[in-house]
Amino acid sequence: MSKASLPSLLSSIRLNPNLPPQSWYIIAGVTLSTLNRPDDIPHVLQHAIEQDGGSTKMQISIARRMREALIKAAPIGGLPKSINALFALKRATSQDLVDEPLENSPTKRSVDVYDVPSSKILQRGQSYFDQIYGKVSKRVMGQMDRSGTEDLGITARLMYGYILSNDAVNPQYDYPPHLPPPSLSFFLSLSLAHEKV
Repeated sequence: MSKASLPSLLSSIRLNPNLPPQSWYIIAGVTLSTLNRPDDIPHVLQHAIEQDGGSTKMQISIARRMREALIKAAPIGGLPKSINALFALKRATSQDLVDEPLENSPTKRSVDVYDVPSSKILQRGQSYFDQIYGKVSKRVMGQMDRSGTEDLGITARLMYGYILSNDAVNPQYDYPPHLPPPSLSFFLSLSLAHEKV
C-alpha cells in the first residue's frame, strides 16, 4: 500500500456504516500494527483527530483509545509489533495528548500489578477468556493447561487478566466510554487475520 492510498483507505474504513462508532481508527491502527507497518500509524492518529477530534477532550480520548488498542493487540499480534507501533504513535502525538510516566494512568494497570492479589487477576482473566471464547473456552483452556506445561494456561490467564480484561478508564477523560467488547473482538480478530488462524 502506498502512502498516497492510505488516506482514502482510512476514509473508507471511517465511513463504513457497519462498524461501531469510534472504532475505525482502532481497527486501522491495530491492523497496521499487526502487519508490522508502524510508520503508517501516525497517519491514522492524524486522520482521526482531523475527522473526529473536535475538542481537546475528544483528542485525548482518541489517543488513549489507540494506545490501549495497541496494548491489547500485543498478546495476540506480538509485543514487538505493539512496541514499534506505540513508539511511532508517541512520536506523532502532541505532548498534551500523552499520558506521562508516573502519572495516574487511566487504565489503572499499576493498581492491578501492585494492589490486587494475583489470584483475582487470574480469575478475572479466566472469566474474560470464557466471555470471549464462549462454549469452547473450557476445552481450549484445558488444552492449554495440558499442553505439556501448565505455563501456557497461566500465561493466557495473565494476558487476559492484566491486559485484555482491563477496562478501567477514567470516565472524566474518556468519552466515548472504554473500549467495548465488540472493539476488543475486532482487534483480536484483526491481530489473528494475518496469521490465517
